[in-house]
Amino acid sequence: MQVHKGIHRDEFCQKIGYFFNKPTLLHEALTHRSRSTPHNERLEFLGDSVLNCAVAALIFKCFPDLPEGDLSRLRANLVNQQALSELALGLELGELIRFGDGELKSGGNRRPSILADALEAVLGAVYLDSGFAKAEEVVAKLYMPMLQNFDPKTLGKDPKTLLQEYLQSHRLALPEYAVVTTIGKAHKKQFTVECIVPKFNIRTIGEGASRRRAEQDAARQAYEQACSFT
Repeated sequence: MQVHKGIHRDEFCQKIGYFFNKPTLLHEALTHRSRSTPHNERLEFLGDSVLNCAVAALIFKCFPDLPEGDLSRLRANLVNQQALSELALGLELGELIRFGDGELKSGGNRRPSILADALEAVLGAVYLDSGFAKAEEVVAKLYMPMLQNFDPKTLGKDPKTLLQEYLQSHRLALPEYAVVTTIGKAHKKQFTVECIVPKFNIRTIGEGASRRRAEQDAARQAYEQACSFT
């Protein structure tokens, strides 16, 4: 039997700013196909369209001067698997998904594709429960923190990409990443990663619930420091 030791569903609903009128919809959204039927694949299909439309409307309002091509690229960066899985990790969504024993033991609760699909399924469930306007509110709550400090010139590129492109543009060696520590149990690990940029003698430390998140945190700091040199 799968036992959730971390976040509870009410806490999750608090984080996304929405409590379900029909809890069975959330239950379905959090059920992986390895566990039982009905599972969340149909809701994921619906949520994908809801998310794309809601994000398109959000960035259209937030960035009135961006041309269509830039808006399209920005939306793509905001709704891809990487962005969604990062949001899901921040919400501790993986701890709530119901898996079959095999999928759970293989680390399904941390697999980016599964986390991204589950978050889309949740949005599909919100849409069915209360309509598109409520789904838009949830999307805005999830995305506004990152958009408030967003530089349109970066078009939503993640810190690792920005750092790599910056170094390449100056014909410098790519950064090096190394895991410093990994602590915590399998369902709730915490990674510490070091990013090294030899040319500028930069060494930064990032932390996160996944190695990728820790690398992104370290890369963000390194990019900010590197830019200060020019």
